[in-house]
Amino acid sequence: MKAITKSPWIMHYDASSCNGCDIEVLACLTPLYDVERFGVINTGNPKHADILLITGGVNEQNVEIVKQLYEQMAEPKVVAAIGACACTGGIFAECYNIRGGIDTVIPVDAYIPGCAVRPEALIDGVVAALGILEVKQKNMKKRK
Repeated sequence: MKAITKSPWIMHYDASSCNGCDIEVLACLTPLYDVERFGVINTGNPKHADILLITGGVNEQNVEIVKQLYEQMAEPKVVAAIGACACTGGIFAECYNIRGGIDTVIPVDAYIPGCAVRPEALIDGVVAALGILEVKQKNMKKRK
């Protein structure tokens, strides 16, 4: 993560989860797990976010919201699917209104499976997302 010149900002969006993974995302921000030690800052504005953490599967009501959040993020950007529902649709995959995982709507860079995701796995996934962000930043600089 040497090439990252500023603290990466993350934004969390709950697409349609049972809130188990959301609780674990919030747990990572507490002093017990302290994901901020990696320089990560939580934001609520997609225009400031570098990494989008999404929990839950995509349903018919939030497809446009997920697309809009993704489009509002500046390049380079990384999307992480958090939990079984975000990765594949999970236990809700057969529901009438669930399209499936997040990758059915927007490109996903990191998959962090689990039901609910353990905070340690979530932190590993965020660190992996930081590595992906670093590679994307280097590629953008090469293109310029």
